[in-house]
Formats: sequence, C-alpha cells, structure tokens
Amino acid sequence: MTKKQRKVLIRILLSAALLAGMMLADRLAALPGPVRLGGYLVPYFIIGYDILRKALLGIRNRQVFDENFLMAVATVGALILGEYSEGVFVMLFYQVGELFQSYAVGKSRKSIAALMDIRPDYANLEENGQVVRVDPEEVVPGTLILVRPGEKIPLDGVVEEGSGSLDTSALTGESLPRQVEPGREVISGCINLDGVLRIRTTREFGESTVSKILDLVENSSMKKARTENFITHFARYYTPAVCYCALALAILPPLLWGNWGEWVQRALIFLVVSCPCALVISIPLTFFGGIGGASRAGILVKGSNYLEALSKADTVVFDKTGTLTQGKFQVAQVCPVSGQEEARLLEWAALAEHYSSHPIAKSLQAAWSGDPDPARVAQVEELAGLGVTALVDGTPIALGNRRLMEQVGALCPPEAGEEPGTRIHLAAEGVYQGSILISDLPKATSAAAIAALKKAGIRQTVMLTGDSPAAAAAVAGQLGLDEYRAQLLPAQKVEEVEALLARKPAGKTLVFVGDGINDAPVLSRADVGIAMGALGSDAAIEAADVVLMDDDPAKVALAVGICRRCMTIVWENILFALGVKGAVLIAAALGLSNMWLAIFADVGVMVLAVLNATRMLGAGKAGRT
Repeated sequence: MTKKQRKVLIRILLSAALLAGMMLADRLAALPGPVRLGGYLVPYFIIGYDILRKALLGIRNRQVFDENFLMAVATVGALILGEYSEGVFVMLFYQVGELFQSYAVGKSRKSIAALMDIRPDYANLEENGQVVRVDPEEVVPGTLILVRPGEKIPLDGVVEEGSGSLDTSALTGESLPRQVEPGREVISGCINLDGVLRIRTTREFGESTVSKILDLVENSSMKKARTENFITHFARYYTPAVCYCALALAILPPLLWGNWGEWVQRALIFLVVSCPCALVISIPLTFFGGIGGASRAGILVKGSNYLEALSKADTVVFDKTGTLTQGKFQVAQVCPVSGQEEARLLEWAALAEHYSSHPIAKSLQAAWSGDPDPARVAQVEELAGLGVTALVDGTPIALGNRRLMEQVGALCPPEAGEEPGTRIHLAAEGVYQGSILISDLPKATSAAAIAALKKAGIRQTVMLTGDSPAAAAAVAGQLGLDEYRAQLLPAQKVEEVEALLARKPAGKTLVFVGDGINDAPVLSRADVGIAMGALGSDAAIEAADVVLMDDDPAKVALAVGICRRCMTIVWENILFALGVKGAVLIAAALGLSNMWLAIFADVGVMVLAVLNATRMLGAGKAGRT
C-alpha cells in the first residue's frame, strides 16, 4: 500500500469512528440542532474535503459534470435536508470504493512494473584490466562487454567468449533457462545465471530488444479499444444527462403535487446512483490487466484496441519459414549438372550469400567448409521473392528460385516432383550449373498451435509462403492447416491477405503471423499483425500489433484466449453496472429506493466491477511453462 493510500485509509477509519460515536450520542441524547450538525460535519469534512475541493475546481474550470460533482451535490443536499448520517455515509463509502480501486490499479501497475525490471542499470567494460560500469546508452555497437553471473544483459549482441544459461522469463514467459555459447546471439533483458560472458554488442541501447519492449508496453495505453473509447464518451454525456434528470426530478413533480422535501431527497438518491465510476474505472482496468497479463506470458500487445480486435479473430494466416518452421535450414542434397563439381557449386552459393543473414544463406555458408573471403564477392543484389545475384571472383552468379533462372536466361530441368524442402538453383554467366536442396523442419509446437486455434473456434488457418508448392504442401499437411499458397512474392502475399479479408464474416478479424522483413507489408495490412520477436526482423516487429517474444506459434492461441477473456469481463461489467444502476434509478424516481440502496448501486457495483476486472491480472500465468 502506498503512502497516499495509507493516508486515505487513516481518514476512513477516523471518520468511521467519529461517525459511529456521533450516531451513538445522537441516539442516546436529544442533541440541539447546531450541535448535531457540527458533530456530523467533523467526520464529513475529514473524509470528504478532497472530493469537495475537486468539485469546486471542476466548477471553476468549467468541467462540472464528474463523479466528484455528483458526490458533492448529493451529500451536501442530504445534509441540508437533515439526513446527516446518510450524507456522511455516502461520502465515506465512496472513499472506501476509491481506495479499493486505487489498490487494484496499483496492483495492475505492479504487474507492468515487473516487466519494467528488465531495464538494465549498467554495462561492464574492461579497461586496463579493470571492470568499469557505464550507462548502457553510452555503449556503441561493436563494443565488447562483460556480463557476470546474476547480471542482466544490457544490450543485444553475440557471445564471443564463455558459455552459460540465461533466464529469459521476463521477456518470453518461458521458465526454462536457455543455453548460450560462443557465436550465439543474445538479447538484452535476459539474466545471466552462470558463467562469465563476453559479448560483442550489435545494437545501440535505443535499438535494443529491451528498449523496444519497454517502449511498446509504456505506449500501449495510448491506443484505446472501441469499447474503452465508447465508455469515455458515454460518461461524458451520461453524467450531465443524469444531473439534468435529477434537477427535473427535484423541481417538476413538486410544482404539480407539492412535497418538495421528498422529491429533492429522491433527486439526491438519483444522483448517488447515477455515478458512472463502475464503468469509468473497471473498463480501462480490465484492458490494462489484459495487457499486463499477456506481457507476463511473453505476448506484447501494443494497445487495448488490438486486444479487442484479436478477440474477434476468425481467420489466422501464417508465414512459413521462421514462423511455423524452425528456420534452421540444412543442405540436404547438392545436384550439379554433368561436369560440374558439388564443392564448386557450394562454394559459389556460399560466397554469393556471404553478406546475407537469412537462415537459408546461413545453411549454405555452414555446408561449405572453405574460407569466406569477402574480397572475392562484389555487386551483391538481393531480389525480393527471387534470390540473389553477385560477382564471385568476377563471375556473375545468380542464386534463387526458378523464376530467377528464367530472368537470367538459364534453362532449368523440369520439376522432380514433391520434395521435402526448398530447392535453390544456381546459374553462372547465365548458364545453369545445378541446384541445392535445403530442408527445414516444423517447430515442435506448430501442430499443437494449429490444433489449439481450431479448438478455440478459429474458422480458417492459412499458410502463405514464397517456397515451392511441394515444400508448402508437405508442411501444411503435417501441421493440419486448412489452406496454403506457395511461390508468393511479398506483393502477392498482400493480395492474398486482401482476398481473405474480403471473404471474412462481418465483425470478425483476420490475423497474420510472420517474422521476416518481407512480412512487414502483410503485417500492416491484416486486421491484427503478430510478429515473432526473438528472432524476427526489426521491420516485422515495428509493423506488427502484437509481438511474441519467444517465437512460439502456440502463443497465438494463448493470445486469442487472453483477449476473449478480457472482452468477456468488459461486457460483464458493462451489463452488470448498467443493469443495477438502471433498476435503482427507476426505483429512486418512483420513491422505492433509499440512500443505502443508492450507496450499493454506486460504491457496491464499483467494487464488484473492479474485483471482476482484477481477474485479468492472472491472465498470462497459463502461458508460463
């Protein structure tokens, strides 16, 4: 409990004690009117001075109609009518409700703050045999940093020396440690559990994984869901409307039937009931809890609008390589033309892909055992959806799919039928030299991820890939996907997504899940774009609306489940609050309600709605393993 909350609690206890004492004295003795009023005003001002001050400030700033104004008018009116204890009780219970919601919001913020704990405080540099701590923002890419056991990795980089295990739970929700060794990429925000690591940084702090995660979470509240915006606008018009209704209730009936005191009391009860706190507080708290709960499972949602959109998911479209498959390719077969050597074909391919970090390029480089001399490579050009061209030892080399071979005038042999992998063709000086078959296995959780989505009611699962039809068919059949499209360029992926968008039912959304730089246009075009964050490209993460920090496709179904649970709680609170308030408002207008029922309809409903909203705080726990 914060210092401010403790002060409010002390005021509540003191005011409650004084009120109880005054009610007891009032019952035991016939106190004079001024003494009774003064006795009740003491606990009233102790518990309500800040509400009265806010109401006066609102009037002065021409922002009259809010919950502070409603409470001030209702309680002051009760005091004027001689309902002293009821007036103090209204203010007292209102402050109890406010304290409760403040505690709930604080608890939700702590769940986000736990994620914020990944921010590194320092980076270790070795200078003249001494370890010097510096601000991570001062470290430039290419610097060698030292990370000792128990310390956070401050910047993204590659391990140059040492081995050990990393705790990635704050980023991915995964409790099992990850092993690292020289040559392995590591991301900032992880905790080194054992072993001393020397890491060569690859990005400055502002571009590091931890910095981007913090930015995403901190700015997520700026993007509100339609339901959340509706509640904000609703309260803006609802509050003045009920104030005018209460005024009409206090003035018009007495003009016709008299009995001013009774109708003014009904109007005051009407005001107490009408306070929209339950909706204004619980709905944003539910969305905030949903974002916090998802983040603990390694699912970063960039705004509550995406929570709402993802809850309506009907079609989920996947990229293949690196999303559903491991992206860890290996050379399965080398097929040179007659008279050409396998080693020569691999050498050309590895050198042509020397500057690429694509998984296929890495598999070619790993399969060739020669010296990757960059001086032998020039004029490298990557052609999206086709492959790469380069000068290797002065020889024009083209490496890619059949369309690239057609473009350079090299004659490919006919298709060999279905193959469990991707076939890369190579031409030198426009003459076909042979092909290399690259294999890629599905991720261990991919099949379960598709099954979980279907169990969750997702109508259609589709895979889009630039790979061959044979490789796409093999993966789609193995994972149980409904449809697939193969040999697609980035622009064609967008066209396919647009066609699927045109066919989806009204009120439903299409989700695209991808990881590569060529997926960025599709991620932006889909209703909801989900990017793989640990190994995914920066462009994909920037374009996406949701980021999965551990590249696990099974988290897609978990994200949909969290979002649907969030929206269920939102609508439970809306219907409950409006239903109870509507019934009590009618009862108040008809004289069938008293101040105690009004207090329940206001503070009681708010407390129950906030309690319901806090259920979202544990939403991500199921995602941890």
